[in-house]
Amino acid sequence: MTAFDPEKFEDKYVHYMDELQTAYKNAYQHFHGRYDSTLLKAIDRQVLDGSEPFYEGDGEFRVELPENPRERAGDVPVDDETFDAVLQEFADRIELELRRVFEFDSE
Repeated sequence: MTAFDPEKFEDKYVHYMDELQTAYKNAYQHFHGRYDSTLLKAIDRQVLDGSEPFYEGDGEFRVELPENPRERAGDVPVDDETFDAVLQEFADRIELELRRVFEFDSE
């Protein structure tokens, strides 16, 4: 585990690529089996691939989602309300996993 440096997080894909991949993978695994796999894969591969994690300070992270996530996901077998709820839960989970990976949160 690399020691976290907020300044290095500005260039996160150079300094923290492994940690980012771990956080996103852990979030995906958390939902595996809880939601339709087609929905999870669409969110993971079509929406979250365009997301951007930011360090907000005080051990808090924020995941900014790309514009038009439902359109990016393509044809998925859920209504818009369900899609939006699962996407938000997924983004929240990534933020939690980032806190865990960088040892800000011991949940």
